[in-house]
Amino acid sequence: MSLKESSYSRLIALWWISAVLILLPSCNRSASTQPKRYALKGTVISIDKNAGTADVDNEPIQGFMEKMVMPYKIKPPDMLGQLKAGDTIAADVVVEPNSYWLENVKVTGHTQVPTSEKPAASMHLPNPGDDVPDFKLVNQSGREISLHQYHGETLLVTLIYTRCPFPDFCPRVSHEFADIDKEIQADPARYGKTHLLSVSFDPVHDTPKVLRAYGFSCAGSKDPALFKRWEFAAIPKAELPKFADFFALTYEDNDGVITHSLSTAVISADGKIYRWYHGAEWAASDLLQDLAAAHAAS
Repeated sequence: MSLKESSYSRLIALWWISAVLILLPSCNRSASTQPKRYALKGTVISIDKNAGTADVDNEPIQGFMEKMVMPYKIKPPDMLGQLKAGDTIAADVVVEPNSYWLENVKVTGHTQVPTSEKPAASMHLPNPGDDVPDFKLVNQSGREISLHQYHGETLLVTLIYTRCPFPDFCPRVSHEFADIDKEIQADPARYGKTHLLSVSFDPVHDTPKVLRAYGFSCAGSKDPALFKRWEFAAIPKAELPKFADFFALTYEDNDGVITHSLSTAVISADGKIYRWYHGAEWAASDLLQDLAAAHAAS
């Protein structure tokens, strides 16, 4: 399968899984259905150890999806270290309303992966102590803001786009930010020293009006006071490549469906990276601990 075909298959799979998981367009959703299981056979195309995922070119999965290339979380996580590009595998796809993953993974053989489908060279990763550039953005009120204006506060930044259909990507991190926002509201000592910023990398669609509605949806409130502590902004298209490079964001837009990685950063009051998370393997409690440590260190 070529890279173009692989990308197209992945985009189609996003919609297949979106339908199976019965997604809602807002940040707030709940479900109580039992996990569903499907038998998978396929070939590992690449491994992303930072994200804890493997791209798998799976054969048609009866009752679930056609032949696709998709990123899958692997459980238990240590099984990921036993896989390599070219392995043919058998596994169970476990699907819940908010996530999906592979378990009971067994390597059944090994094939040669075409060079064109091997992962690209390593990108820049934000490291603790790195100075964060003064990127300019446009927020939910149509006002230009810049990252340096938050010096003196601990800034939490996560990257999203409002149309993201994948429940364990943008909707998940936005839900965790909503939990952080509630905790900060309940703690006056942290309230004036912390700022949340959700940054869209889809500036054409995510206009100030769209970002404002998305923000209200995530917070479950239409109180404009929300944006005093939690802003939603888009990075202008001209700055997007540099912004994406600094925050280790990978993205590919195909007719409005963007396949992308996840990136969340804790930026200390002096404008330096305090901690950076790749993927969604963090919870509100982790970032709240980072906030406490960053405040103590400032």
